[in-house]
Amino acid sequence: MWLPLGLGLLLVLLVAAGFHLTRATTLTLAVAPNGGTEPALLRAYADELARRKLGVRLKVVAFGGVRESAEALKTGKADLAVVRPDVAMPGNGLTLAVLRELAAFVAVPGASGIKSVPDLGGKRLGMLASRTADRTLLRDLLTHHGLQLVSDAPADGAGGKAVALVPVDEADVAAALRDGRIDAMALVTTPASPAARRLVGLVADAGEAGEVALIGFADPAALLARWPRLQSVTVPAALYGGSPRIPDEDVATVGSSCRLMARADLSRSLAAEITQHLFEMRTALAETVPAAEDVTHPAYEDTADATSARLPIHPGAIDYYEREQETFIERYESWIYLVAILGGGLGSTAAWLRQRLGRIRRERIEVATARLLELRSEARRETDRERLETMAGEVDDLAASIARHALNRPTEPRTLGAATVAIEAARSTVKRALGRAAEPA
Repeated sequence: MWLPLGLGLLLVLLVAAGFHLTRATTLTLAVAPNGGTEPALLRAYADELARRKLGVRLKVVAFGGVRESAEALKTGKADLAVVRPDVAMPGNGLTLAVLRELAAFVAVPGASGIKSVPDLGGKRLGMLASRTADRTLLRDLLTHHGLQLVSDAPADGAGGKAVALVPVDEADVAAALRDGRIDAMALVTTPASPAARRLVGLVADAGEAGEVALIGFADPAALLARWPRLQSVTVPAALYGGSPRIPDEDVATVGSSCRLMARADLSRSLAAEITQHLFEMRTALAETVPAAEDVTHPAYEDTADATSARLPIHPGAIDYYEREQETFIERYESWIYLVAILGGGLGSTAAWLRQRLGRIRRERIEVATARLLELRSEARRETDRERLETMAGEVDDLAASIARHALNRPTEPRTLGAATVAIEAARSTVKRALGRAAEPA
């Protein structure tokens, strides 16, 4: 009885382990901002993971802004999140991939007279109304250049230090420049994106002869030393046109990034798998979401640099980038060892039980055999017919018990042979005694 139970338990454990190892793991992904490119990209990624029936799935949860998505990762409500480090950086967040690199620069009509960032003093600077997350970055960068960002129109003229930040819709940019509601347009965007090209084109439409100048935030090294969550970015010459060249030369500036981050305690194997699938699917995703082309790996020189940077990379992502992902044995070695230990333990237990049960059966047969021999001796001396008939019944019962034990499990031939001889001897002796008791006195 115990051996089948042990084997059944081992089978249940193996099935449970197999189910655990093969079932898909679902992770919660916080995306933001509403209407941004990142939510669309990551929803498409989640759909593709499900369509291909891969071992990891994503439950996408939308948030209004990147500050809220970062908070979801920080508080454990999400396993992955879209994070913009200059806005909010969760303490438990580690980078898997850079979804977009953002450059901060100013586009001005050619005849505006604005040649550098300090020239923005006393001017009205437009900003897309939907990009509220850019305000803090622009304020810090302008402050570094001795300017003060305000919400109202500056009253101290062109020579002042106040810069009025004016929210405008994309469709209203050209008109706002022509009407003087704004003097320049601030952009925090991926330089090569369609949105950036549209905005630069709108600024050019507002200038004389379609001229536009791009102004970067100078001294990137100093800015990065002051705000280490930013990064150095270069807007290539002629990115927005070759005749005339817009810009006419490379524009060095700084910017931020939108990153896919994971909680630090997410397993290396899962982090590597998420990162691997994202890059492997990048081309397929770009067919429906062009922003997939912007996905790239975080820049680093070596592993030590990746893990000690101000924006450290998840060890699982490093495993993928370094092509050092865990093998199946490494990933599930704990489970394999556990199953092996349990299997070995159950095997030993089953063997012990089998040995113990065999010994018990042998002992019972030996006890029955000894009783048969006792009955044989008693029958030789007994003359009472009723008592002899009772002995005959007991001999039959003992024989049946021995037969049951022998049928349940194989019994040692020596033990079974001795029992068989004892049965025959006891029956023969009782039979003879009954015959003598039946003779007339």
